[in-house]
Amino acid sequence: MTEPASGFTTEEAVRNKQTVETPEPASCLLQHCTMRWSSLLLLSFLSGVMVVRGGSDFRVCAFNLHHFGDSKSKKSTVMHTLTRIIARCDVCLLQEVRDSKENALPKLLTRLNSYDTEHKYDAVASERLGRSESYQEQYVFVYRTDTVSLTDQYQYPDDRPGDVDAFSREPFVVRFKAPKTVIKEFVLIPQHTSPVNTTKELDALYDVLQHVKKMWKTENVMLLGDFNADCGYLAKKNRKNVRLITDTDLVWLIKDKTDTTVRSTTSCTYDRIVVHGAAFTREIVPLSAKPYNFQTEYRLTEEQALEVSDHYPVEVLLKVVKSRFPFNDATSLTSTKFLSLFVLSHLVSQVFT
Repeated sequence: MTEPASGFTTEEAVRNKQTVETPEPASCLLQHCTMRWSSLLLLSFLSGVMVVRGGSDFRVCAFNLHHFGDSKSKKSTVMHTLTRIIARCDVCLLQEVRDSKENALPKLLTRLNSYDTEHKYDAVASERLGRSESYQEQYVFVYRTDTVSLTDQYQYPDDRPGDVDAFSREPFVVRFKAPKTVIKEFVLIPQHTSPVNTTKELDALYDVLQHVKKMWKTENVMLLGDFNADCGYLAKKNRKNVRLITDTDLVWLIKDKTDTTVRSTTSCTYDRIVVHGAAFTREIVPLSAKPYNFQTEYRLTEEQALEVSDHYPVEVLLKVVKSRFPFNDATSLTSTKFLSLFVLSHLVSQVFT
């Protein structure tokens, strides 16, 4: 037995409630160091996988392509510019798609998937909509299949009693699941209003919102598109009659006096993004809603830009949950859970060794 310097044996020191230090065996020191390093590793790892909000882009866009069909799809330079614009978005609403020959949209998707090989693009389209056989449009949603999945779609029938055929192009509503976003799932209601009937159509869009909320039991709804909600098409005196404007649960993210038009001779806020519900509004990246001035970004002349469209796309960012480790978006959550359990089990095993 070790003899302490005080003259007491270790056993006697304990009986007399005196503290005596005994050297740790080398194996204990090694175990202590291992546990310490495991603890540091665990803390470092957990700090790395801690979720951050707004740390990466998830972009929702709306773009009036201005007569997008077979003719425009044959212009290589225009198609290249369109591809660059749309490839910035996780979900992009396209309007004024007039692809009667059904050639333009497949060409666009082919270009997107060749241009951006990090993502896979697909699309869902409405039927051809319009009161006239000679002029019809489609709503098209182009989306990245690795960041969102389409979970439902619905063509609004526009047959409400007392207000049948309120829309020239009734909304084609879609629901997406987006695991990387904080909101997780959301509904998009598109609308390209008729310039001659803007006030009535915007007010009727409120009925669509209420119908969809009840049908799908959700509050996470975004309305977007070319609303023609400015200049001569929506008089200020009529705004008090538009429930989409007067309802305080709705937030208009693209503010008045924001020019969404390409022509230098116009300055109108036609294109809009409107969010419903406090929960959805909180998960929008602040001040991210804006037009994308592709003319300036790509150094185009006004004439070149107008060949693409007479509108700028509008966009907004949703907050995301993102690992600080460079995992693939589709597998990051699973990988994070697996590695967390692995490091934790390693630490526990050291404790019991």
